[in-house]
Amino acid sequence: MAKRIMVVEDNDLNRKLFCDVLKAQGFEVDPIADGNAVLAAAREITPDLIIMDIQLPGVSGVDLIEAAKKEASLQNIPVLAVTAFAAKGDEDKIREAGAAGYLSKPVSIIPFMNAVKELLPD
Repeated sequence: MAKRIMVVEDNDLNRKLFCDVLKAQGFEVDPIADGNAVLAAAREITPDLIIMDIQLPGVSGVDLIEAAKKEASLQNIPVLAVTAFAAKGDEDKIREAGAAGYLSKPVSIIPFMNAVKELLPD
C-alpha cells in the first residue's frame, strides 16, 4: 500500500511541484493550502508523513507542529519542515517544535526526495 503524505503549502506552485514529484514516486498525496485546516485534515487522513511549510498565512507552521505533537493521534507522524525562513537558529527552533526533518527553500528535487525517504523507511 502506498504511503500517504500530506503536503501543507500555501504557495500554489510549490504545492503542485511537491505533489507532482511525490506522486511520480508512487506516494498518495493530500495537498492542504489552508494552515487552519491542517490539524483537522491530519486527524481525518492520518498521513504517514506531513510536509509542512513554516510561513503560512494566519498561522505558524511551528505552532502547527507543536500542536500536532501534543495530540496522541498525531504525535507519531513525522514532519518534514520546508521553509524559506532560514535564519540562524531557525532550524533548531523548528526541530525543537517536533519536526523530524528540515529543508530550506528553494528545494531541489533530490535532497527533497532523500529527506522524504529518510522519514518514511520501507
